[in-house]
Amino acid sequence: MPNLLLFLCEGLVYVVVMVGLLHLRHVLGLGVFVAALGVLHFIETYLAAVFYVQLPFGVISPGSAVLFAGKLMMILLLYVKEDAATVRQPIYGLLAGNFLTVGLGLILQMHQTVSAVPGRNADLAFIDEMGWLMLWGTLLLYIDSLLIILLYEKLGRWLRDHVILRILICGVVVLTFDQAGFYIALHAINGAPASVFWGGWIAKMGAALFYATAIGLYLKYLSHPVRSGPRPPIADIFNTLTFRERYEDLLSKSGRDMLTGAHDRSRFEFEAPRVIRNAVAKGTVVSLLMIDADHFKSINDRFGHIEGDHVLKSISHAIQSALREGDHLFRYGGEEFVVLCEGLTHGDAMMRAEDLRLGVLTTVMTADHSTVTVSIGVASTPADGATTIDLLSQADKRLYEAKRRGRNCIVGNL
Repeated sequence: MPNLLLFLCEGLVYVVVMVGLLHLRHVLGLGVFVAALGVLHFIETYLAAVFYVQLPFGVISPGSAVLFAGKLMMILLLYVKEDAATVRQPIYGLLAGNFLTVGLGLILQMHQTVSAVPGRNADLAFIDEMGWLMLWGTLLLYIDSLLIILLYEKLGRWLRDHVILRILICGVVVLTFDQAGFYIALHAINGAPASVFWGGWIAKMGAALFYATAIGLYLKYLSHPVRSGPRPPIADIFNTLTFRERYEDLLSKSGRDMLTGAHDRSRFEFEAPRVIRNAVAKGTVVSLLMIDADHFKSINDRFGHIEGDHVLKSISHAIQSALREGDHLFRYGGEEFVVLCEGLTHGDAMMRAEDLRLGVLTTVMTADHSTVTVSIGVASTPADGATTIDLLSQADKRLYEAKRRGRNCIVGNL
C-alpha cells in the first residue's frame, strides 16, 4: 500500500507541475514546458530499465507508469490547447535530443578513463544499454505521439462532448501499444520476465485513467477555452505533424522554370509517369496538351530576346490562368509547354485547349501590339496509349499537324 500511495503522489506532483507550466505558457513561454518535458526522459528510461517496485497487481516501474505515461498525455494536452504545428516541436525535439544522446554516448565509450574519485568508475556497459533503450523508447514515443493525436481527432466525431472518455480511450489504446513495444526491447536487453509486461500494462491503464481524469477536469474547470472552429481533416493534421506540408511546399517551389514560373521539364519527367500510371490503375483518364508558340523565332529576331522572354512569361500566365486545380503546366523546352490534365476526357481536353488558345490570342501581344498565337496537339488515355511516351508522341504529331494547317489551331484524335 505505501508503494501505491507513492505512485499516486508522484502522478499528482507530475500532473500539477506540468499542467501548471502549460497553463502559464503565455507568461513563462512555451519553452519552459517543453524543456521540463524533455529533461525527464533520461530518468524515465533509467527507472523503466532497472527500478521496479511490488504492487498488488504486479511489478512495475514509476518511470514507465508515471513519467512516460504522463509525458504522452502532456503531449496530447499541448495539442488540444494549441495545434499540430506547435506540438510537433517537442516531439521532434525529443527525437533529436535522444539521438544526440545516443551518438555522444557511443563516442564517450572510446575514452580512456581514469578513476578520479576513489571507488567510482564509469559504467560504460550501462551507458550503452541505456542508450539503446532510450533510442527505442524515443522512436516509440514518436509513434505514440502521432497515434494519440490522430486517435483523439478520430474519436472527436463521436465523443466531442465527452472529453475525459475520449482522452481515456486514447491513453488506453496507445499505452497498450507502447507497453508491448517497450517490453520487447526490455526483454531482449535485460531479460525482463512476463510479469513486468503485465504489471506495467495494468499500471499504465491506471495511469491512463488518472491522467485522463486530471486533464479532463482541468480542461473543463480551469482551462482557458479550447480553440474552437472547424477542425482540419485528419490527413492535414498528419501532414503537419510529419512536416509533410513543408515537403509539399518545398516540392512545389522546386523544379520551377525560373523565367515562366511553370514547372520545368525535369519535374514533368517525374510527375507525368506517376499521374498517368495512377490514372491507368484506377481506370480514369489523363489528357496531355502540347503547346507551341507560333513564329516565336521571328519575335526574337525582330524585338530581341528580352522581349521574347516577356512573351513567354505572358503565354505561361495566360495558360495558367485558364487551368483548373487538377491541371499541371510545364515548360517543356524553348517556346514549348505541356499541360497534363487529370480526369479530363479527350473531348473535354479539346475544349480546354480551345480556351487556352483563345486566352493567348486575346491577352498576349508583342512590343508592336501584334497578337501572339499558339498551336496545340492533344492526346488522351486510353485511346492514345497508357504511358508518358505514348501521349507525348501522339500530342507531338498532332502539334505539327496543327502547324501544317496554318498554326493557331488545335488538333486532336479525329
